[in-house]
Formats: sequence, structure tokens, C-alpha cells
Amino acid sequence: MSGFENKAEEFGGKLKEGVGSAVGNEKLKAEGKSDQVKAELKEKFDEAGERLKESVDKVLGAFKKD
Repeated sequence: MSGFENKAEEFGGKLKEGVGSAVGNEKLKAEGKSDQVKAELKEKFDEAGERLKESVDKVLGAFKKD
């Protein structure tokens, strides 16, 4: 999932939480919070994956220089 998609999901969660809060729907509010947490976790996993890929590329690049 791209960073844009994660941000869109996070925004959707904030919107859902706000609507749930405004109309007194606790379930909708909780779903919105859940969507936000999922989006944040996906973003963190994407970032960790990129850092891992960069590290592997750096290590493999060091072997290729020989």
C-alpha cells in the first residue's frame, strides 16, 4: 500500500470517527479510530520494509564492489 493510500485511509478513519462522535454513534466512532490505527500500522510496516530493503541493498552493494 502506498503512503497516499495509507493517508487516505487515515483521513477516512478521522472522518468516520468525527461523524460517529457528532451523531452519537459509538460503533462508527470506534470503527474510525480502528481505521486510523490500521493506517498508521501499515505506514510503519511500509517504512520498516523500505529501511530493510535499503540495508540489504547496501550489504549486497558492498559485496559487488569486490
